[in-house]
Amino acid sequence: MSGGLFTLGEAMGIFVADGIGPLDHAPGFTLAVGGAESNVAVGVARLGGSATWLGRLGPDSAGSLIAARLRSSGVRVLAVPDASPTGLMIRYRRSAQFIHADYHRAGSAGSHLNPADLPLSELESAGILHITGITPALSDTARATVFAAVEAARAAGVPVSIDVNYRSKLWSRSDAAPILRDLVTRADVVFAGPDEAAILTDATDPVAGLAALGPTEVIIKDGARGCTALIDGTRLTADALPVTVIDPVGAGDAFVAGYLADRLTGAPPTTRLHTAITAGAFAVTVPGDCQGAPTRPDLTALTGTDINR
Repeated sequence: MSGGLFTLGEAMGIFVADGIGPLDHAPGFTLAVGGAESNVAVGVARLGGSATWLGRLGPDSAGSLIAARLRSSGVRVLAVPDASPTGLMIRYRRSAQFIHADYHRAGSAGSHLNPADLPLSELESAGILHITGITPALSDTARATVFAAVEAARAAGVPVSIDVNYRSKLWSRSDAAPILRDLVTRADVVFAGPDEAAILTDATDPVAGLAALGPTEVIIKDGARGCTALIDGTRLTADALPVTVIDPVGAGDAFVAGYLADRLTGAPPTTRLHTAITAGAFAVTVPGDCQGAPTRPDLTALTGTDINR
């Protein structure tokens, strides 16, 4: 599938506690799948684009579930078999405002990703390579794989996109900063939240600060405050859409998917940002990481404006 999204990383099985309150009082659990990169792949596929996800999965029901769920969403899955278990997450809503996640991913199948897993011919024919700041934190081999993928893409003239996606449970800010900064300098498109941008630049204007590192497209995702971008030298802003928030998880990945799906079709920057904002807004109105990722008709229904492409 040349010309589409190519991404790589760890997907996990997720046990989501039903209800609100301490985990030991949860009445039951919902089984889901998630992972920043696979979420973006699902989002792009739901919006009509082609998307390929590469990752390692264990010989267990969680690995089988992940592959099946991604394929059913239209994602091309390149699953490398691994002898270790597939990573898991337990997530619960401690209160109406706070969501807590426990990771069980140390030594997981996904952390064993290595450069030999990369299908270079497919990567070199992609429309864009998308990575996140999560995979480099998983292991030395996973980090090497990300850098190898980026260098292969750059050598082939394939644009590189990175969502900084800093995870404090995986590494410290001081450990993450030089590695993430190195990746950003090699990227064409960068997504970050305001706090994540502060890890990489001390500029008073985070958009300009990240752009100074080299990317030609910098997008700051700021939740209910919308987004600010500097794209090919032009500064743009987009307001968030007022919606009823059911579950904020996955909104950032849906935003990225919306932007990249439109970028792959050649849409102008203003359209990309509008689709990104709308996809992120739709994502918070349904539960789950990517199960409710929107289609083009969903975006039209949310805004009342036909933004199908």
